[in-house]
Amino acid sequence: MSLNLAMILEESAKARPEKPALTLGAELTYAGLRDAAKRFANALAALGVERGDKVALMVPNVPQFAVAYFGALNLGAAVVPLNVLLRGPEISYHLGDSDAVALVAWEGFLEEARKGFEDAESCENFIVVEQPDGEGAPEGTHSFDALLASSGAEYEMAQTMPEDTAVVIYTSGTTGRPKGAELTHSNMLMNALCNADKLLELYEEDVGIAVLPLFHIFGQTCVMNAFLYKGCTVALVPRFEPKAALETIQSAGVTIFSGVPTMYQYMLRHPGLDQYDTSSLRIGVSGGAAIPVEVLKAVEERFGMTILEGYGLSETSPTACFNLSKERRKVGSIGLPIWGTEARVVDEDDNEVPRGERGELALRGHNIMKGYYKKPEETAEAMKNGWFHTGDIAIMDEEGFVFIVDRVKDLIIRGGYNVYPREVEETIYEHPAVAEVAVIGEPHEELGEEIRAVVALKEGQSATGEEIIAFARERVAAYKYPRSVTFMDDLPKTATGKILKRELAAGVGSTGEPGRVSS
Repeated sequence: MSLNLAMILEESAKARPEKPALTLGAELTYAGLRDAAKRFANALAALGVERGDKVALMVPNVPQFAVAYFGALNLGAAVVPLNVLLRGPEISYHLGDSDAVALVAWEGFLEEARKGFEDAESCENFIVVEQPDGEGAPEGTHSFDALLASSGAEYEMAQTMPEDTAVVIYTSGTTGRPKGAELTHSNMLMNALCNADKLLELYEEDVGIAVLPLFHIFGQTCVMNAFLYKGCTVALVPRFEPKAALETIQSAGVTIFSGVPTMYQYMLRHPGLDQYDTSSLRIGVSGGAAIPVEVLKAVEERFGMTILEGYGLSETSPTACFNLSKERRKVGSIGLPIWGTEARVVDEDDNEVPRGERGELALRGHNIMKGYYKKPEETAEAMKNGWFHTGDIAIMDEEGFVFIVDRVKDLIIRGGYNVYPREVEETIYEHPAVAEVAVIGEPHEELGEEIRAVVALKEGQSATGEEIIAFARERVAAYKYPRSVTFMDDLPKTATGKILKRELAAGVGSTGEPGRVSS
């Protein structure tokens, strides 16, 4: 039985050829997107790219990402989406580790992309996506536009198998170098269908907004693939900024907003928020990190939409758990396992713990990766006893709702007591002056670890470290509250808006730098 993820575009283009598939100023119809993807498949084939090869994409949220993505899939190649913020050595590592034979890069990232390409032995083709006002593809590279213009729009889609690799998505690499999670056509298609039909129950008239990077699995599956499968329109935002997001919500009539908690916070804090008509919004999907309860309540009150929190990882395509509706959710929970998947909470010996007790969340189902590319030992470690072990500490209640307590590796052990940073962060978020907070552990000679809070304050608000500490001390056990506070204007984040605790832990030492410190 053959199965190709590119079928989601093929079928929607047959059903509604003239409907806008993507918008970014101008509109690209479903037929236009399909034809451009097939042109790119022909172009790749002419360059010698074959079925099973890897094609890397270093492209922001512009139509060319989708063209290259579905073009490579049409050919039967696997897509390797790369973070557009990567530097030359990192790009070289990803290209070499994935055995990519082609790199498609946005002209704006040309300098670093070229460094990475030149150092990657396996990569033979460098394709540059020109910017409207750019200088064009330099000598020694291929022009994306020229390749499309010289290629035909007739292409017979490759008959790939369900277990063939469709996407190699690199994990953030919390330990060691990033690993490439191999996601199959079946993984990706089933997750897109579950998001569209089982979780969000999308209508063809819905409009999604792509503020999440499409190179990230959250934006790729839950926005691009799910909405294109359902025949909806996707409004592209090349780079998230609150003003750009609010303008797009108003102009495109966005009905579904998918983002990480920091995006919701930035929009709430935008000084011109009341100038925009956001009444079209009906659902907000939050994932990537836990959304503080106070933020969830504020977003729902201001935007009049329901926030549904979900959970997933690169290795799970990504959605694994979800709150299905306002009536079928538990605030603070990541929800229930999605259709066709199972979840359990296990101890260090891989035995399931009683409901209500902490342990590591383990998952299995159609969404679980094939494995880490060329890393059998790491794959075996993650896939113990047929279950994918997430590295997240969780609690499952009597109704099966899952609550993430923390990351196994984020756990702080202070004087022999386990401190879960998320619990302390939720408490500090209740302080009226706090916009963002991350709680980290730092080495301590006597206690093993001591607790520090890194805080960004709301614009126009003030608070001292002593006030933050006192606020937390009144609300959590004595061993949990932070003993020191570092203030920063803005907390460091990934391209998807996740707070980078590793950078904070490395950069905030005993001197408290960077930022203003109160101990």
